[in-house]
Amino acid sequence: MNNKKNVLIVEDHALTAFALKTSLNTLDFCGEIFEAACASDAYKILGKNKIDLILMDLGLPDIDGVEATKKIKQDTPDVKIIILTSHCEKDEVQACLEAGINAYCTKDIKPDKLADVIEDVLAGSMYFDSSVSDFVMQKTSNIGAGIDKISVKDCYNLTHQEKRVLILLSSGFSNQQIAKKLNISINTTKVHVCSILQKMEVEDRTQAAIKAIRENIIV
Repeated sequence: MNNKKNVLIVEDHALTAFALKTSLNTLDFCGEIFEAACASDAYKILGKNKIDLILMDLGLPDIDGVEATKKIKQDTPDVKIIILTSHCEKDEVQACLEAGINAYCTKDIKPDKLADVIEDVLAGSMYFDSSVSDFVMQKTSNIGAGIDKISVKDCYNLTHQEKRVLILLSSGFSNQQIAKKLNISINTTKVHVCSILQKMEVEDRTQAAIKAIRENIIV
């Protein structure tokens, strides 16, 4: 990326914040790096500076990371937010998805991987730890059984058939299973899946499922 991006670290543990800042300082695409030990300080920094991306801890001392994310996304929706947490409770994951996060990582992520995630998120991609992907698939595991009772909101200009495919792929169905379920060819299924990924601007099936849940597309 040509333009350097400013990053805000919202983390109350000084050692973790120091390690993150040290890693970020080695990245060519990172500009100024700001630090906040609580949500209130983060709001102040955001009010005075142009921030492109936030690394957000969930266990903050004043306002938890989920509520902080909601407020920040409401006030500055263009800011990208990556959750960095040491645990993955299902209710917490769901709340983070609904708050509009762009990525969800555990704190044991390797520095080089985190660097890749940050760059990808800044470029418009999403990333979710495998534990979150597993949660999403568990959450949607029963959708396929009642496909005709589930609806998909009119988002991303999806056709009727693409909506049905989205429901099934979000349930963890393979292309072959989708083809059989909808009585269409495997090639037609692949075309629908590719179209869904392009329209939703995601890179893979899991991201499509996560985005569908995050934005309450499947109802």
